[in-house]
Amino acid sequence: MNGSIDEASGFVSLTLPLAVVPGRRAVLCGLTWYVNTLLKLIPPVLGLQEQLRQAVQGGDMETSHGICRIAVALGENHSRALLDQVQHWQSFLALVNMIMFCTGIPGHYPVNETTSSLTLTFWYTLQDDILSFEPDKQAVYQQVYRPVYFQLVDVLLHKAQFPSDEEYGFWSSDEKEQFRIYRVDISDTLMYVYEMLGAELLSSLYDKLGRLLTSTEQPSSWQHTEALLYGFQSIAETIDVNYSDVVPGLIGLIPRISISNVQLADTVMFTIGALSEWLADHPVMINNVLPLVLQALGNPELSISSVSTLKKICRECKYDLPPYAANIVAVSQDVLMKQIHKTSQCMWLMQALGFLLSALQVEEILKNLHSLITPYIQQLEKLADETPNPSNKLAIIHILGLLSNLFTTLDISHHDDDHESTEVKKLPVPQGPNPVVVVLQQVFQLIQKVLSKWLNDAQVVESVCAIFEKSVKTLLDDFAPMVPQLCEMLGQMYSTIPQASALDLTRQLVHIFAHEPAHFPPIKALFLLVTSVTLTLFQQGPRDHPDIVDSFMQLLAQALKRKPDLFLCSTLDVQAVFQCGVLSLKFPEALTVKASCGFFTELLPRCGEVPPVGQVVHEHGKLLLQAVLEGVGGQASRSLMDHFAEILFTLSKHCFSYLSVWMKEAMQQEGFPSARVSPEQKDTFSQQILRERVNKRRVKEMVKEFTLLCRGLHGTEYTADY
Repeated sequence: MNGSIDEASGFVSLTLPLAVVPGRRAVLCGLTWYVNTLLKLIPPVLGLQEQLRQAVQGGDMETSHGICRIAVALGENHSRALLDQVQHWQSFLALVNMIMFCTGIPGHYPVNETTSSLTLTFWYTLQDDILSFEPDKQAVYQQVYRPVYFQLVDVLLHKAQFPSDEEYGFWSSDEKEQFRIYRVDISDTLMYVYEMLGAELLSSLYDKLGRLLTSTEQPSSWQHTEALLYGFQSIAETIDVNYSDVVPGLIGLIPRISISNVQLADTVMFTIGALSEWLADHPVMINNVLPLVLQALGNPELSISSVSTLKKICRECKYDLPPYAANIVAVSQDVLMKQIHKTSQCMWLMQALGFLLSALQVEEILKNLHSLITPYIQQLEKLADETPNPSNKLAIIHILGLLSNLFTTLDISHHDDDHESTEVKKLPVPQGPNPVVVVLQQVFQLIQKVLSKWLNDAQVVESVCAIFEKSVKTLLDDFAPMVPQLCEMLGQMYSTIPQASALDLTRQLVHIFAHEPAHFPPIKALFLLVTSVTLTLFQQGPRDHPDIVDSFMQLLAQALKRKPDLFLCSTLDVQAVFQCGVLSLKFPEALTVKASCGFFTELLPRCGEVPPVGQVVHEHGKLLLQAVLEGVGGQASRSLMDHFAEILFTLSKHCFSYLSVWMKEAMQQEGFPSARVSPEQKDTFSQQILRERVNKRRVKEMVKEFTLLCRGLHGTEYTADY
């Protein structure tokens, strides 16, 4: 072969078919032919190296791209077979080195070259093949290829380096985004390579970084430092480095880094964040890095990296942060007041403060909450007096969001602590009211005032409900003192303008408090009220409110699950609720139908224990079966068949005598549930459903089979994987 690009293209077509059907080749031509053909391909592919170098030097990206594809196709598709040819290990190693050249091709991706990204999957494949050998053989290959993979790490970190500030300034936003994705791919590759190189890889990175930062000769470029840190961060984000002996040294080196650039500062932040779990086990080192994070909080260009890192530190190290709490709160307050960060980062910052405050004494929490929240409460009071307009709406939603996110993570009962390492550090659960409840009670009237002006705005109502919903989820039983007044407020809200968010919050209250005798009266009153209002909505036409119907069905299911006694109330129209559920099964929105199915799978097992439910099912259950069969017959999406199957299974299990009669009557209707199924097919399906009262999975298979018959799709290619 003379090394022309045309012949190179021929080799691509030769190597790929071999990869696709090696088994067939082996059968037809013999394994020896297959291996010999591969071995014959290697020398001509290696012969392309000179042409590759010339193409790279001449900036001929098309040629270099094509030759690289040849080498990668041969190496990636046949690495296992080539590794097996031990006597030819040098020729395969030469091919590996050629691919290494392609990985490290000069220039910055994607501006100067687009070839290096093609090679990354080869390194995954080669590593997988090496590690798949038995231990003795693997040890031999490790001896040969570990140095190659250490070289690969150097090459990848070089490729991950940013260009000069001046050059980067000329890149388009699209090129910068492609480079960001390319660096993520490199990060993933480094994480994977760690499996082969292990702790020695971290030691290597640490040694290089140490030499770079302590060198008294010529100053290193920030790009080199950033790339080494990026390598460390890539591994530390996903691999447990708690037992690494180089992390203490790295934490000690970080303050020595001269941060003169946003990209470097970002990577420093993300590296600290990746080591937050290690810091929790080594709290004496927190003070080495925390000042850097707090300083970065004031830089809007470091918004995402600094806030996310502080959040990680506050979450993982909260029991060791009380000595630094005052400083963290002060700096956070300052940046929040100056509006340095975008909305999402402000929310993260509030979550970080919630974690931080959780580990303080109650008096300290209240003091910090007062200083933190007071400016926002004052602002909210002012906004509550203003005439509603788009500008103050955004401000209200922002303030309510800040409170929600703070209360999401402020948990003095430590419900979120499920790992043993923190058990010894846990503070005793304090007596008296929860600080979050104290604050909520103080601002309750103000929130009601805001609601009175904005009750017809779904976003504001949703933001108000979110404060209480997140507080309930976090505080659980500690939220109890708020239950009566919140139930009253929710009832007033929903009676005036029904909204899904109010139903979702009601569902949370039912879930946590309905089973407690002390809280049952207000929960019961609220449940009956929202049910009555929603039934009225159904009479007026619910099609414009699928979100409310969805949330209502979920509320009913939760009530049946947690407190079936709610359905014993004489003022609850169980028949109307049942009929609303049947109507909801026919909605076009899949989520609403799914929620309705969930309601019936909770309702039907209660036929025996709740007399009103048993009576309604006896009188109107045929309507439910009819609606389910209509859905199976083709009226509903095929993705919902498992949910309809759940209803049929529950009917068969709990209402068998009724079902056998209803099924016979329904299936006698001509053309029902589909004109495409014969009477024999309908009879077979009916008998299958009535026979299966134990195996739910089997019922789901029956329903899937029958719905395909009803739709005329049974046996078609279209449903092969269904």
